[in-house]
Amino acid sequence: MYQEHAQRILDLLHKSPTRGVITAAEAATALSLLEHEVALSKQHPEVDVEHDIHTHELEENETQERVIQQRVGFAARAYPLLEMLRAAKQDGNDIIWGV
Repeated sequence: MYQEHAQRILDLLHKSPTRGVITAAEAATALSLLEHEVALSKQHPEVDVEHDIHTHELEENETQERVIQQRVGFAARAYPLLEMLRAAKQDGNDIIWGV
């Protein structure tokens, strides 16, 4: 995942995209926050489109319409972390990155 997309997710959780940990004790709260944001993004997909347009650098001969057609929604980007959070919560494990 590109940093600009991870940044949006990790900002919600008050975590750094370069290095961090979500402890097993934080997993339930993080899961709740992220699930809520996913639900909101599904209700307001235009926010995802705006975010992608502003964070994506256009390549040569690429149009904004093409970016919109190929965009990956917030829910799809958050899915792997949601699954990790569910497992961390269930098994009592921490999630660690950047070490």
